[in-house]
Amino acid sequence: MPNPPQLPITDSANAQRFYIDGAWQDPVETTTAGGAGFCDVVNPATEQVFGRIAMGSAQDVDRAVAAARRAFPAFSASSVESRAALLEKIHALMLERAEELALALSLEMGVALSYARAAQLPFAAEHVRVAREALLAYPFVKHQGPTAITREAIGVCGLITPWNWPLYQVTAKVAPALAAGCCVVIKPSELSPFSALMFAQLMHDAGVPAGVFNLVNGTGPDVGAAMAEHPGIDMISITGSTRAGVLVAQAAAPTVKRVTQELGGKSPNVMLPDTNFARAVPLGVTAAFRNVGQSCSAPTRMIVPRERLAEVEALAREAAEALVVGDPMAEGTMLGPIANRAQFDRVQHLIRVAIEEDGARLLCGGPGRPEGLSRGFYTQPTIFSPVDTGMRIAQEEVFGPVLCILPYDSVEEAVAIANDTIYGLGAHVQGADIVQARAVASRIRAGQVLINHPAWDPFAPFGGYKLSGNGREYGSHGLEEYLEMKAILGFGTV
Repeated sequence: MPNPPQLPITDSANAQRFYIDGAWQDPVETTTAGGAGFCDVVNPATEQVFGRIAMGSAQDVDRAVAAARRAFPAFSASSVESRAALLEKIHALMLERAEELALALSLEMGVALSYARAAQLPFAAEHVRVAREALLAYPFVKHQGPTAITREAIGVCGLITPWNWPLYQVTAKVAPALAAGCCVVIKPSELSPFSALMFAQLMHDAGVPAGVFNLVNGTGPDVGAAMAEHPGIDMISITGSTRAGVLVAQAAAPTVKRVTQELGGKSPNVMLPDTNFARAVPLGVTAAFRNVGQSCSAPTRMIVPRERLAEVEALAREAAEALVVGDPMAEGTMLGPIANRAQFDRVQHLIRVAIEEDGARLLCGGPGRPEGLSRGFYTQPTIFSPVDTGMRIAQEEVFGPVLCILPYDSVEEAVAIANDTIYGLGAHVQGADIVQARAVASRIRAGQVLINHPAWDPFAPFGGYKLSGNGREYGSHGLEEYLEMKAILGFGTV
């Protein structure tokens, strides 16, 4: 494998700084007992260190929060038109710098460069465009007789984003927060931080006022916890594991701040008896394995009629074996490596558990790297079938390219299997009879259900039931998470 290209940001002093109050600033403490020092960033395709970032502390969070609070009065009072113009500039710069941002995503978390170009980057940019459109259309004041119901910026927002969709989740939070008139302090994942650092420079170049956008790198226990418990932060939005979401909510409770959480998932893909299996099964495999299975809403439980099981297995195996796993920079690569060592080890462990403890039948793939790949966190596209809904492989979020096929004997049983999970983030339903498909979709306890693999709708609200979290992102629903409601009685008629 040739040496991958380097990013200019990795050689810049800004890689070991934080963006606070409109400027790149050194950490308060990096070598003393009060600081967390530095963190090496590993390229998952090579397992080699390719950059280093500074790790923040509670003192750095204090500085960022103070800057955001100073900026909030003016920014929250700014006009809708001025905030829309700012978002338009941010969107334009993202498109202008698309190639370098896509390269950063590929290097830091292993996504195939082709997928970074086709999905990770453009979808991230879409969040900015959609936030602008939602802002311009949003009714911030509604009249109810003599009473006015107003919506206004909630305040300073702490944003915690994950390593699997690094830039996509940054813009999904930052864009609506700015649209609402909020100021933000963001903690990106320390495992894939460079696209966020490049985005901070982009925000500076777009002319975001000082203090409106602040970035502090660090771990969850250091920076994330300091943000969650900080009395100067009015709202926390986290995307991550259910475990992390619970810890953030617990830390935030004493200050009674709003907490929105987009957490884990184990999404079902229900194929009704009249499904076009030749179309739906390959699409289902692709959806489950997109981003190397590292998507919280990935439909990793394919629920199919028992009488069609053999047909589904053949189609699924063929689709999985057609996926090209390899160097993310190489032309034709469809799946790169798992994003980091800890997640690679977890995926490998759960595959072995499925075989050794659950006794699940391996349809294709399995433990170990794909043939011909001796280094890098590469995982074989793996399918188990038939799987019982009680098995760990059917209940735990693997977060890798692992699919379970679960047979059913009636539609009623299919719905029961779909809902047999602690999660409720996403779901899929396939079927030729749209009336039946809609009826099944209405019975699945999940925040977003997709019928027959529709196009992505960036305005559709996204969020979970049960242990998948609370609150919603995207479009006007995502904007509202960053707004407080105020009733003004005696306002009078207009």
